[in-house]
Amino acid sequence: MIDVASALEYLHHGHGYSEQVVHYDVKPNNILLDDDMVAHVADFGIARLLGGGDSMTQIMTLATIGYMASGDSLEWKELFQQADVYSFGIVMMETFTKRKPTDEMFVGEMNLKKWIANSLFPYAAIVEAVDGNLLGTEEDHDIVSRRDCLSSIMRLGLACSAELPKERINMQDVVATLNKIKIKFLKDCGGVHE
Repeated sequence: MIDVASALEYLHHGHGYSEQVVHYDVKPNNILLDDDMVAHVADFGIARLLGGGDSMTQIMTLATIGYMASGDSLEWKELFQQADVYSFGIVMMETFTKRKPTDEMFVGEMNLKKWIANSLFPYAAIVEAVDGNLLGTEEDHDIVSRRDCLSSIMRLGLACSAELPKERINMQDVVATLNKIKIKFLKDCGGVHE
């Protein structure tokens, strides 16, 4: 997830370039792993190049249902970037739960985001939402660290996929948060020493 978030951060914030790229179709099928298991964002078929002086009133898109965000009155560049943030949050929750946003279990008012939010309270319920293979067994000495890490990741996924675009965090904050979660997890498990 850090690889994908870093790629989206680079596209959105350009690192010195006046134009940014919005992928606009972030979903699992558009994330490829290389031989070293490094994730790469692919398929820029409906991506948009956002230049400094351009303006846009409406963009028609063919983005995938379940990964699309709703819009509101943000400045157009921020709005499109926040669509990628929303999609990333959904992909992250899907990755760690192995449940698609279109899963048949999500009917009526229940959806992936509500299911995850409900699993965070009480704390122990997160084990019912995330992929059991990620938690390990009760005998594992780092089960609490794993549970904390997964809860943090799910909270980040929810922060990315807030209904209103202006309530979502940006990809720079996503990358920073994911790195903090990783460092804390490694430290708690004895893998990082100060």
